[in-house]
Amino acid sequence: MLRRIADRLDFTRRLGFRLGALLSVAILPIGLISLVQNLHLSREAERSAEIALLGRTASAAAGERALLQSALGSADALGPAVLESLDRPELCAELLSNFVQRSGTYRHAAFVPLHGVVECTSAPREMLPLDLSGADFVQDFLQAPMTTVTALSTGPVSAEPIVIVMQPLYQNRELLGFTALSLTQELLRSTHAMDFGTEGARILTFNNLGDILNADGGTDDSQQLLPKGISLVSLLGRGETNFRAEANNGETRVFTVVPVVPGLVYALGSWSPRIAGIGVFQLTRFGAVLLPTALWVVSLAVAYFAVFRLVLRHITVLRGQMRRFAIGNRETAPPVLEGAPTEIMDVSQTFHNMARILIRDEEAMEQAVAEKTVLLKEVHHRVKNNLQLIASIINMQSRLIQHDDAKRVLRSVQDRVAALATIYRNLYQAEQLDAVEADQLISDIISQLTNVSHGAGRDLQVDLNIQPLTMLPDQAVPLTLLATEAFTNALKYAGNAPGSAPWVRVSLTSPEPGRGLLQIENSTGEQPQRGGTGLGSQLIEAFSMQLEGETSTRYEDGSYLLSLSFKLTHSSHNAGNSPRQVVLTSAARAGSRH
Repeated sequence: MLRRIADRLDFTRRLGFRLGALLSVAILPIGLISLVQNLHLSREAERSAEIALLGRTASAAAGERALLQSALGSADALGPAVLESLDRPELCAELLSNFVQRSGTYRHAAFVPLHGVVECTSAPREMLPLDLSGADFVQDFLQAPMTTVTALSTGPVSAEPIVIVMQPLYQNRELLGFTALSLTQELLRSTHAMDFGTEGARILTFNNLGDILNADGGTDDSQQLLPKGISLVSLLGRGETNFRAEANNGETRVFTVVPVVPGLVYALGSWSPRIAGIGVFQLTRFGAVLLPTALWVVSLAVAYFAVFRLVLRHITVLRGQMRRFAIGNRETAPPVLEGAPTEIMDVSQTFHNMARILIRDEEAMEQAVAEKTVLLKEVHHRVKNNLQLIASIINMQSRLIQHDDAKRVLRSVQDRVAALATIYRNLYQAEQLDAVEADQLISDIISQLTNVSHGAGRDLQVDLNIQPLTMLPDQAVPLTLLATEAFTNALKYAGNAPGSAPWVRVSLTSPEPGRGLLQIENSTGEQPQRGGTGLGSQLIEAFSMQLEGETSTRYEDGSYLLSLSFKLTHSSHNAGNSPRQVVLTSAARAGSRH
């Protein structure tokens, strides 16, 4: 109970409130001096008060306008990034999650395709996939695909009242869906900045369809203060306007309408004549009391404005500079505040110097990382060139040897060296040095071994079923070398299958998150394949130990299968991508070489 009371009185600790309280006591005697109210100006005062309500309504909705315009711009800016990662939902979801965390403003971000099943979202992974196909706001968008701002009493992810900003996403003029950013209604309500003297007024925002987006005091309470018999849609064509009408609760009130985001969102202010100041000066019997009160209020406002000009506005600007610098706006150091008191200017100068030092240090670190990346790529490139040179030397030496066994040994050594060269080629060609596309790497090496190891005279079929899989280099290298040895053995022992030509099948999948599975199977014909005891088998066992995997073999139905199950240190497997299906024949390869 005491904590709740303390939270409600938290505003009393603000500098503005404390200065205002002190100034109130200081200028209270001045406020006792009053000016007799002029009854002839009461009507003009009422009209002036009505006009002032337009400015107050626009000022109250200024914060919400900034948030919505920022959300519209952010949703539009996210479109290209979403398009680039549509085929990788996990990367897309990570991109949106990082964006939401960095912004600190939005509750969630998502890309909603036309079918309504969402995978690219900042929502927790245990909620995916998120089926929004039956949601009303999705159906409304499909009927009229355009930029839309709408409200939900219960968000599909946060289960709290939210406002959703939706931007259509097109690719080559084809509608793919929409990007959506959600803000809590509580955040939007907190931006309603009410001026002094407007306590009790109601401000609500509504979209171009007449649906209420956000309202002070809740939607149900604000419904009672709406104009009776007048729809919100009918107010859109009036522009900035004010009028008097009877509210749903039977009270005569003053209403103001201003655009927040032209064409999309509008603000409606609902004011009672007493709160709006209309008719206040008609209370002639209390003129003697109102006069000193009015002067006291005016004096307090002038004094507070003076304090604001000298202190508060500079503190607000400095706080904004610090926040922008903290969230990553570090292109240039924030400027030193000009015209501020000496003490505040010293703080601003200190922050400016600190920002310059941080920007300089970050640039130096980024340059050092870039240089190290270039050097590491160059190392990989030179290692690849040296390995290719060694493979060429071995090839030249094998041509000079007449002994068949010696040639086979040299050929196996050449294949292993060429496989290593292919690995390092992929390493220096990779955009990120900490990630290797294992599927592309294994496909390249198998194609290379198939083309080099077999001529056109043998009718051998090689089938690949390789799914996209991204791994760390420490895992990709032993996995690729193991696949090279196993595939070489499979080519060596492949026999005629019953009723068909010899075949070899290679499969790389991720049966479950965090696990990889490599399977290499070959036909053996009538004679079963015997377990090898040579160098290839020893290398397979050594590479399996490096991967901390489990290797198993099986022979049945005229085929021999080697399986390796291992744990992925880092996996970017995309279940939605279809695996590569490739069929290679020696005859086709011979035709391509000739």
